[in-house]
Amino acid sequence: MESTLNRFVLMTPAFHPNRDFLTLEKIFLIGTGGFIGAVMRYLVGNAAQSWSKSQNFPIGTLIVNLIGCLVIGFLSHVGENSRVITPEARSFLFIGILGAFTTFSTFSNETVNLFREGQGFYSALNIAAHIFIGLAAVWVGRQAALMIWR
Repeated sequence: MESTLNRFVLMTPAFHPNRDFLTLEKIFLIGTGGFIGAVMRYLVGNAAQSWSKSQNFPIGTLIVNLIGCLVIGFLSHVGENSRVITPEARSFLFIGILGAFTTFSTFSNETVNLFREGQGFYSALNIAAHIFIGLAAVWVGRQAALMIWR
């Protein structure tokens, strides 16, 4: 069985450490998917924010993240239970489109996978690290910028 850590290295269950994974084809698929995902994030996020008319809550970001979670959950299940999604399609969809659309979906999928594999401690650690260390990193980055551009 492939180790959990190895699968998460490239955010896709299709990672095989013995294969050459830095091929031009794979990079092109990821880049193309990234372009599509970034444009979709911009369009969907702005449409949701405009629709809500909210100026106080980032509903556009929430909608994008929830859609990404729904899609990655669906595609993960399909990929795990059929041969419909090839390794190339996984790169395009998971790393490219969903990676650019929202990294929250990847975080959520990895956390659920850890829990499903009986790794409750690592699932909780993943949640805590992303939230607390992520918030701390934003604060440190803001403080560094403040010190540089006073």
